[in-house]
Amino acid sequence: MVILFNTKPSIIACGSVAGPLEKKSVFYSYFDSVVEDERWNQQTNEQGHAMMIQEACNIIMKKANITNNLDIDYFLSGDLVNQMTPTNFAARELAISFIGMFSACATSVSSLIVASLLTELGASKYAIAGSSSQHNSIERQFRYPIDYGGQKPETAQWTVTAAGYALVGKHQPNLPSIVAGTIGKVVDYGEVNPFHMGGAMAPAAFDTIQSHLKKRNQKISDYDVIMTGDLGKIGLKILKAMFAQTGAKQEELEIFRDAGAEFYGEDKSFQSGASGAGCSASVYYSYMEQQLKTGRYKRVLLCATGALLSPLSFQQGESIPCTAHAVEITVE
Repeated sequence: MVILFNTKPSIIACGSVAGPLEKKSVFYSYFDSVVEDERWNQQTNEQGHAMMIQEACNIIMKKANITNNLDIDYFLSGDLVNQMTPTNFAARELAISFIGMFSACATSVSSLIVASLLTELGASKYAIAGSSSQHNSIERQFRYPIDYGGQKPETAQWTVTAAGYALVGKHQPNLPSIVAGTIGKVVDYGEVNPFHMGGAMAPAAFDTIQSHLKKRNQKISDYDVIMTGDLGKIGLKILKAMFAQTGAKQEELEIFRDAGAEFYGEDKSFQSGASGAGCSASVYYSYMEQQLKTGRYKRVLLCATGALLSPLSFQQGESIPCTAHAVEITVE
């Protein structure tokens, strides 16, 4: 389903925060804040996770010269911890009308689409949208205790500690503006390996991007960049191969990029790259925002991908259903 935003809501400001290991990211210089303690000097990983979310939102309000939280109409956010407790606790402190969002790692974009809808309808003057992840809390929930020391295959990806959020408001000239969004379907190709998220999610990304281009009557080359969320190096290769089978030329395939594949550069200690709900969020709402604001890019398609599994579904032998949501952003 493609949604057109006739009023073209704008991204007014962004906030991105990352953990200490994320200093190794190629996007490091674009993050607003990088801390030395992954727990944010709190007693638990989850408490630190909540602090990270709050800090990113406070950065946004400072950039936008908003001094009162009550001036923000909605806070739309999610994470990967059970019942999104870090986000819930952050929302408690922010005291902004809260809509919890869960599209797994696709939440960075699904929340942005909902914020844009609220703005389009005139129900919101300002809304904060985004997502986050914290490595230790996510890894121990979905796989095994961090201290276990288990080896990971080359297809595995590293869950980042990062948060990325955008402030969405009415259209403003020369700012990145959301002109369309595509709500993806749930696609399941039968992948059961939780260490091969890229392979599981690539078909969903392909389905959403292809649907967006078709319904918008567009070509791949109409965009400066089509950036997926966290397919990783292997998942990105699969996505490109799927589009190559449709007749896409090599120069068109070069337009595809992936935040997870690029996040840690060529450092092989991170296997296939980065993942987590904070991966695409921190890249989209830092690096990509800056490329649009500086005029390097005029039109981009951001397509965040999410694996909709849980520890329970994995233990029951279920396959991994996935989804992908996309937003078309332009600068006029």
